Amino acid sequence: MAATRDANALGRYLRARRELVQPDQARDQGNRRVPGLRREEVAFLAGISSDYYNRLEQGRDRNPSEQVLRSIARALQLDEEATAYLLELAAPKSPRHKKPRRPERVGDGIRTLIDSWPLTPAYVHGKYMDILAANSLAVALSPFNAPGHNSMLVAFLEPEMREVHQDWEDMTARIVPYLRSVAGADIEDPRLVEIVGELSLRSERFRTLWARQDVKHKSTGVSLLHHPQAGPLELQYEKLLVPGTDGQTLITYHAQPGSASEERLRLLASMSAPDDAGGRRGEAGQSRTPGHTVP
Repeated sequence: MAATRDANALGRYLRARRELVQPDQARDQGNRRVPGLRREEVAFLAGISSDYYNRLEQGRDRNPSEQVLRSIARALQLDEEATAYLLELAAPKSPRHKKPRRPERVGDGIRTLIDSWPLTPAYVHGKYMDILAANSLAVALSPFNAPGHNSMLVAFLEPEMREVHQDWEDMTARIVPYLRSVAGADIEDPRLVEIVGELSLRSERFRTLWARQDVKHKSTGVSLLHHPQAGPLELQYEKLLVPGTDGQTLITYHAQPGSASEERLRLLASMSAPDDAGGRRGEAGQSRTPGHTVP
């Protein structure tokens, strides 16, 4: 079923991006019944025939040259990442051979590294944002940072996310293009189909963002969080690809030195540190932290 649904991925991408372009460059500004540019306007700006562009969108021609694709990318005002994604979608596909999905494992060196950071929340997720490893402070920041959860599913389907992430709208708007960027043109991968399928059924917000077909690998930024015990936190996140893996990414958080967020992060670390009896300080009478931190 996935192969049928994705048979015209290139055409769907062209249409989605065309509808997002402001028609400032259009020759005819009046009587517009469609969002964005018309097909003939894209063809004119790209220097190709309208008939040929129509065939591309409709999936009747799937072998455009790189020169044509780059001309279309300029007409659609695509940035470098989006252009690379367009070229990847149009590249000839080798037949997919079904292979058993191997469990993703994090190397001992990475585990030891993140466990040695007492004041830096850090976790590792796989290609499709399944949490694979996390240090104690990351789990103290949110139990949904523990291995076994998926960042995309949690972000859209857990109600607490709107409370934990003060920037929930911005956060969700950036992680969907991020997922598309790391997935690339491999849109028939069973795990990706599973995640996108569940979110499409259960989240209108996700459906809207996914339909835009934005592609953006944002590797650094700021998350605005509210922890029920530690209070508001403004944390800088960094996403670092782990070499030698199939898309594993190390996520770290840190506060500006001397800031109130740094003091609150230290408080959270002391609350989650083991005491002499093997328990956790500050846990008595307190509920588990809701939510999940998604950069």
